[in-house]
Amino acid sequence: MRDSIVIIPTYNERENIQAIIEAVFSQPHNFHILIVDDGSPDGTADIVKSLQQNFNGIEKRLHLMQREGKLGLGTAYIAGFRYALKNEYQYILEMDADFSHDPKDLASLHQACVKEGYDMAIGSRYATGVNVVNWPMGRVLLSYFASRYVRIITGMPIKDTTAGFVCYTHKTLATIPLDQIKFIGYAFQIEMKFLAWKYGFKLKEVPIIFTDRTRGQSKMSAGIFKEAFFGVLQMTIQSWFKKYIPANS
Repeated sequence: MRDSIVIIPTYNERENIQAIIEAVFSQPHNFHILIVDDGSPDGTADIVKSLQQNFNGIEKRLHLMQREGKLGLGTAYIAGFRYALKNEYQYILEMDADFSHDPKDLASLHQACVKEGYDMAIGSRYATGVNVVNWPMGRVLLSYFASRYVRIITGMPIKDTTAGFVCYTHKTLATIPLDQIKFIGYAFQIEMKFLAWKYGFKLKEVPIIFTDRTRGQSKMSAGIFKEAFFGVLQMTIQSWFKKYIPANS
């Protein structure tokens, strides 16, 4: 079984893509990367293809999945998860392309699963207070209290429920029914944590400092928050009528 792959979904990330790939590959651990590009009209995928010539020698480290059109963050990750499971990666990580997640923190997430035995390690902005840089106060408060809201409604013992910087073990993703995931926006991140928790996996929040993008355009929208707000209620109520067989049973 292969060790680790980092899944990075992209849409119009021409300004960041080469730098983020080089930054991940510069880490001491031998991470592989899968770029899931949703038909970026700015040529993001073409840059990745050119970089494959540099990084794919005897060992193929840089992978590219191209999809037709902008299909949503959640479906991009699920496509990436299926690719990672099929290719038998032991640890599957996810992160943004815009450097809001520091590639240096990949090691901490990876080690939480490898050495500490956790099934899901979450790069958390709120594990030790509020560790966010370059966000306007309104957005910080919205994000923070959104996570508080999710904790109250679901009962999840996670402070950063919308975090998108995560390491999963192969077993975790193989257990979660990916074909039943409902959300496609940022609520997808909540649903994945909720299901991992419901299936009895061990979750850990690893403190990180989140830095808002300096290049490119944010994909956040009012519709994304609406999906999360109402979707969490629906998800929680539906869970009352479901059975979640623990992974170790």
